[in-house]
Amino acid sequence: MLKVERTAVMNFENAIRGARNPMNSWARMDSAYDEKGNFVLGPNDLDLAKRLARAGSDHRKYLRQVFVSVDITAPLYWWKEFDTYKVGTVANSCSTMHKIHVKPFERDDFSHDYLDEGGLAALDAVIAYLEAERVKFVADKTNKQAWHNMIQILPTSFNQMRTVSLNYEILINIYYARRTHKLAEWHTLCDWIMSLPYAKDLIAVKEEQ
Repeated sequence: MLKVERTAVMNFENAIRGARNPMNSWARMDSAYDEKGNFVLGPNDLDLAKRLARAGSDHRKYLRQVFVSVDITAPLYWWKEFDTYKVGTVANSCSTMHKIHVKPFERDDFSHDYLDEGGLAALDAVIAYLEAERVKFVADKTNKQAWHNMIQILPTSFNQMRTVSLNYEILINIYYARRTHKLAEWHTLCDWIMSLPYAKDLIAVKEEQ
């Protein structure tokens, strides 16, 4: 399971202006904001943006200045793979260490969409154990053993929400590295990537070529 919420794409205007710096071609800028406040690339700017995007990472540096902020909820086993992308990303996560005990454990706290009946039964047994330990810890915060039991037994299917900042260059790398991955969560993320403004022109650059 992977859920994407509260997407914000920022700084297109400054990025495309910077892309024109090498040739001092600012007079050819023809982009503008629409009535909803969205930045819309004009024909001249879009043509330049596409050509630079296709020319390779050395030429499309402006895409590193198109910023994306998003809330992603995903299981810990997926976050372990996402943490491969360290350069140019920032992520603030909900704290398992500090907040694991604040609400009862339930099945929907975990990714279970591909479990069969046996898997669900095993997960439910773990949830029951975790909940029993949580109740012990809530009743007595000095019961460090109950807290350790929760932390060390917690399955990697536990869902965690992180607020993530990235840029379009990183999204190109993620899209082409993960779009055929065996984990369904990566397919969901790649679908989200392709829903971003101008993704087909500026992120799916290999298809464009």
